[in-house]
Amino acid sequence: MTYEAEVQFRFDSTFTPTYGSGFGSNQTHICGFGSSIEDDFLPEEHYKITAPAADLNAKQYFKLFEKFMLCVGMTPESIRSGAMSLVFNDYVREEEQRKVCAEYELTMDEDLEKKYQDFKERDAQWAKMNAHYKNNFEDSANGVV
Repeated sequence: MTYEAEVQFRFDSTFTPTYGSGFGSNQTHICGFGSSIEDDFLPEEHYKITAPAADLNAKQYFKLFEKFMLCVGMTPESIRSGAMSLVFNDYVREEEQRKVCAEYELTMDEDLEKKYQDFKERDAQWAKMNAHYKNNFEDSANGVV
């Protein structure tokens, strides 16, 4: 038995220009007597993105949807923000959020103080090790006893 599936994202838009009174219109580009079009808009746009869907995983679906959102004018920053809002919101349990943080090596705001204290402790240990090295090995390497 074979299974075939296809996913499609489709975007269709049309723009109906406002027609000026012909010559002398300062808001539109004159294209002939009595007609004008807006320079900043295409009169019609059609996007269709398809992909075989039989074996797509969740990350591949998101990548596909990202391409679609870029086509319809979303910025990469807003796409990333939207994706993160699926995880980091009041409706997702904290333990699920923490799993994502662990997977991508992120720190939640409420954990910053502990992380700061850990860094301070690690810096103190490095300072102690460096002082020990300097006192015991650096001088003997230079012939000082």
